[in-house]
Amino acid sequence: MKILIIEDEESLAKLLKMGLKKEGYAADYVLDGELGQKRIELYHRDYDAVILDLMLPKKSGLEVLKNIRQLNVSIPVLILTAKDSLDDKVTLLDAGADDYLIKPFHFNEVLARLRALTRRPEKVLPAELRIADLVLVPETKIVSRNGKEIKLTLKEFRLLEYLMRRPNQAVEREDLVDNIWDFQFDSLSNIVDVYINRLREKIDKDSGKKLIETIHGVGYKIKT
Repeated sequence: MKILIIEDEESLAKLLKMGLKKEGYAADYVLDGELGQKRIELYHRDYDAVILDLMLPKKSGLEVLKNIRQLNVSIPVLILTAKDSLDDKVTLLDAGADDYLIKPFHFNEVLARLRALTRRPEKVLPAELRIADLVLVPETKIVSRNGKEIKLTLKEFRLLEYLMRRPNQAVEREDLVDNIWDFQFDSLSNIVDVYINRLREKIDKDSGKKLIETIHGVGYKIKT
């Protein structure tokens, strides 16, 4: 999962990014509303959700929210605000916010709200992903093959989940970089290949049926 943070207090933006990274998410941040809106307009398909502060320089969070909704950008938006009156909350929800948090807040609540928002896709996602004898449970982050649990790092888990949600589909390396790593990541790096090799060691090495396939010149896919 990849999150865009639009927050002018850089120390808070960095803390949010660091916390999300520890949970296995990729995250980027920008420090004003104008840049935030441009990033959403150009790259909203690369993000799963936006954390948007209301009080921003150059363009307020409320302006950004209204503008992207007018452009029919439907990405989930979690608002951070110091305003807690009923009228303020109604205004935010009417403008297209999916949820909001009142400052100060606890990071665990940010995570819970993001999980809730990203569980609201156009179609209901399955509680578990299963390909052959490989099973992945997104909620508990448990992966097993042939009934035996496989220990993965968070980044390995996110990479495997992304592939398993696209069975038999050739996924480009650039697509994996865009969705698993952050905006500043060097797309020329071979990190995707390194992580794929790690997954193969853990998932395919001791099994007669190899699930992860290399599509030469493109990327990778998981075969059903």
